[in-house]
Formats: sequence, structure tokens, C-alpha cells
Amino acid sequence: MSLAKTITLIGAGNVATHLGKAFLNNGFSINQVYSKSIDNAYSLASELNAMPCDDVKFITDESDIYIICIKDDAINDIVEQISFKNKIIAHTSGSIPLSVLNGFNNYGIFYPLQTFSKNKNVTINEVPFCIEANNDETKNTLLDLAKSLSNNVNEINSEQRKKIHLAAVFACNFTNYMYSISEDILNQSNIDLDILKPLIIETAKKIQNNSPKTMQTGPAKRNDDVVLKNHIELLANSKDYQDIYKIITDNIIKRK
Repeated sequence: MSLAKTITLIGAGNVATHLGKAFLNNGFSINQVYSKSIDNAYSLASELNAMPCDDVKFITDESDIYIICIKDDAINDIVEQISFKNKIIAHTSGSIPLSVLNGFNNYGIFYPLQTFSKNKNVTINEVPFCIEANNDETKNTLLDLAKSLSNNVNEINSEQRKKIHLAAVFACNFTNYMYSISEDILNQSNIDLDILKPLIIETAKKIQNNSPKTMQTGPAKRNDDVVLKNHIELLANSKDYQDIYKIITDNIIKRK
């Protein structure tokens, strides 16, 4: 099977926006953009020279490949509504198994391992892509498609991908929540989060060539009881933050 050149995007959110622009910039044609919100479909379709669609029954069978970029709990419902079965269809979820697509002849996973926001640029050729498929021909097509966008393409099975997604939640989503706690604590004393940004950047840099475990620092790593108790007292007005602090501190101490 040759490299797919025409694509339909099922979804118009963050992932679809970044993938759609990347495909367009790399010579692919986007035939349709589906979203249950016609405004969202129009908005992205207008950027991609594509036709908007807000009803699954109007998704045509004229593309080489169909990429589902919607929230996980909506994938099964969309899949059940697509009538044609002979085209390649793939989803971009980190946690939904390959088998959700087994009603099609050729199907796979096209998972970009990155956090996407519509208005924040991402260097797509550095994004890891995780590929899986139900047959070699489809797998090779998806691998070629990913390699046209990125220099970091990997064959990953569904069980591995679930673990990657779980790890990514800790590394990205939970870490971002920690940033929001930091911002909240600083705001209480009229201090801007900017003061922590060099620290945040340096922390990320340190693990580029080192294990995070070996780079661990701080009062929990030192088991500095006086500082730990003081921090817990400072969080007395926020039971949730205090609980998080205690749980993470205990886990760092146990890993020594």
C-alpha cells in the first residue's frame, strides 16, 4: 500500500488541529473535518482547505485514511456509526485498545505522545509517534505516514501504549497540576509564578541525560524533618495540598 495522501480527520480539537496542520504542511490533502460542533468543524476545515461535517453519516469514503482524534469515551460510538469498512482507520488515543476498531478491514493506532493546545506551537518532527495495526500493510502505511511528520516513530503494542499513557499522565498532567499548586501558593503572597520558571526548566533539563531517580533533591530526599514539618504547617489552611505533600514526601523517603 502506498503512502496515504488524502486524509479525513474525525475530530476538530487540539490533536486534530496540530495533526491537520502538520499533514497539510507536508503535502497531504485533508478531505473532511468532522466535529459534532459545526462551528468547530468549520473553524478547522477552513484552515485546512477541507469540507466541514457535523454528522457521521455524511463522512465520505473518498479518503485514503481516517484518523479519529476525539475524547476516549466517544470513540466507540463514532466507530459504530461509520458505514464503510474498506479504508484505513486509526485512532490517536493513548489508552483505548486497538480492538475497538476491529469492525474494519484495516485499522491501527496513530498516537502522538505529546500535550497539545490549539494555540501553542509544537515541533511536530520531535513528537514521538506510537504505531500499531492489525496487519503489516496497514502498519507500514501508518509508519510511513508518521515518518513523514516526525523523526521519532515507534512500533508499540496496546499493552505498552497503556503503560506509556499512564506514565505520561504522571510526567505531564500531574506535573502541570503541581505547577498550578505552586502558582496558588505563590499568589497567596502576591508572588508571580515566573520566579519558579528557571527552576522548572532546569529540573526538566537534568533528566535529559540522567535518571529522574538519581536527580531527586529536596527536603524529602534529605529527610530534613524540621523543613518538612514547617511546610506541612504552612499548608494548614489547605487540607488537600497538605495531603498531597505528605503522600509525595513519604514516597520519596521510602525510595531512598
